[in-house]
Amino acid sequence: MTPPAAFEAPWHAQAFALAVALNEAGHFSWPDWTELFGEQLEQARQRGPLNGSDDYYTAWLAALEAMLARIGMADERLLAAMKANWEDAFSSTPHGQPVKPALPAGL
Repeated sequence: MTPPAAFEAPWHAQAFALAVALNEAGHFSWPDWTELFGEQLEQARQRGPLNGSDDYYTAWLAALEAMLARIGMADERLLAAMKANWEDAFSSTPHGQPVKPALPAGL
């Protein structure tokens, strides 16, 4: 599956750009990235048909999180705490207002 011709949401572009920037900075090789991303896409396929949009970038993001943990740039507990903070902030922010998650404790 190839990505859509254009990013459909800002976070798609941000996740894509972050992975590319980390690769270009030498934090991981592109072959290592594509292997990990392929594994995430396969896991997504096992859950159901893919539409090539959010599901593609959700797999991209999962691969990015796994790569950050693998190379020691992020701790899995920290990533989980950050996700929880984003979800809490998103669900409690009034429509049209900026989402402002709290930083996890210890940062």
